[in-house]
Amino acid sequence: METLSLLGGGLADALTPMNLMWAVIGVLLGTFVGVLPGVGPAMAVALLLPVTYGLDVTSALIMFAGIYYGGMYGGSTTSIL
Repeated sequence: METLSLLGGGLADALTPMNLMWAVIGVLLGTFVGVLPGVGPAMAVALLLPVTYGLDVTSALIMFAGIYYGGMYGGSTTSIL
């Protein structure tokens, strides 16, 4: 039961309005960088690494996930067009 309690605590921490805002910002930045030809999601994360220096660890990792998935979506946009 302790595992479910810890999982629920992590989910509650990830779904705070501030962390959701960082996820949305990460998705937007990742999409803008991912649309560039030749720039993949991993390079988008590497390019936008300095953006997360002032954040705490949880917010930075959430923003990295948003950047990665936004970069994947941006790459599919250019390939479809």
